[in-house]
Amino acid sequence: MKKLLFIYNPNAGKGLIKPKLSDVLDIFVKAGYEVTVYPTQKYRDGYHKVRHFKEEYDLVVCSGGDGTLDEVVTGMMKRKEQIPIGYIPTGTTNDFARSLHIPKDMLKAADTAVNGIVFPCDIGKFNNDFFVYIAAFGLFTDVSYQTKQEVKNVLGHLAYVLEGMKRLYNVPSYRIKVTHDDQVIEDEFIFGMVTNSRSIGGFRNMVGKSIVFDDGEFEVTLIKTPKNPLALQEIIAAILIEQIDTKHMYTFKANSLKLESLEEIPWTLDGEFGGEHDEVMIENQRQKLKIMVPIDKVKSLMKEPDTLQLEEGIEED
Repeated sequence: MKKLLFIYNPNAGKGLIKPKLSDVLDIFVKAGYEVTVYPTQKYRDGYHKVRHFKEEYDLVVCSGGDGTLDEVVTGMMKRKEQIPIGYIPTGTTNDFARSLHIPKDMLKAADTAVNGIVFPCDIGKFNNDFFVYIAAFGLFTDVSYQTKQEVKNVLGHLAYVLEGMKRLYNVPSYRIKVTHDDQVIEDEFIFGMVTNSRSIGGFRNMVGKSIVFDDGEFEVTLIKTPKNPLALQEIIAAILIEQIDTKHMYTFKANSLKLESLEEIPWTLDGEFGGEHDEVMIENQRQKLKIMVPIDKVKSLMKEPDTLQLEEGIEED
C-alpha cells in the first residue's frame, strides 16, 4: 500500500480543516493510501517534520496557509530526494493555490492532492533558503507576518489592507544595486518582489499576464522611491487598480538576480520573515518542485503544453 504523510496547521483560517478532517482522510484512504497524520505544533514544525522524516512516503500532503506550504516545500527541497506534494489551502489569501487552480473547496483540493497530476513547478532559491512564489522587501511586506492570526481570521484579506494603510506615510527607502542578465539597475526603492504567481496578496494583475510556472523565469517588480506626495499617490493608485506604472516601476523577467545594499534589508518569503540581508542571490530552480494539480488545468500552467500527453478522454476546460 502507498504511504502518505498528512501535515496540517490546525489554526489556519479559523481552524477550517478540523470539521472536514474525517472526510479528507477518507478521500486519502479511498485513493489507496496508508495515512500518517501530523498536526503542526509550532512555527517551523512542518519544515522540521518534512526535512527529517525517516519513513518512505510516496506523497506528502499539507494543509494550511502559504506559510505552511512554504515550510513543507522548503523541508522537501533540502532532502536528498524529493517526492510529490499535495496542498489543501486553508489560509487567508492562498495566492499560490489560486495560481495553480488548486480548488478552494477543501474536499476537492484533497481529491486533487491524491488523484491529480504531478506538475514540475519552478521554485525560488534565496541565498541558502527557498521560497515557493514570492520573495519581497519594503512597503507592506511585513504585514502578513506582523498581522495577528486572530485579526487575519476575522477580517480575511481586509486585514492585510488595513494593516498596510497604517504605514503609507512612513515608508522606508533603500538604495539597491540590482544585477540581472548582464544588466545593472541602481536606484532607490520602497518595494521589490520576485514572484512566481498569478496573484499576490489577492491582487491578480500586478505581476503581468500570461504567467507560466515551468519556464525557469521569475517576474520582478521594483517600485522606485517617490520624490513627492503626488508620486506616492500615483504609486498607491497603480497598486489599487492593479496596473504597472512604468514611470515609477521597473518590471522584467529573470532566471537569477543579485541585490546589493549598504544596509541590511528585511525580506519576506511567502509571507514569513526571511531575515535581514545586505546581499541577496535569487535563483530560479526550474521545475524542481513536484506539486499535485488538477489534471484538467495542468496545460494552462505550462510553457509548452503540447508536450504533455494526458490520458485519453481528459481535456482541459
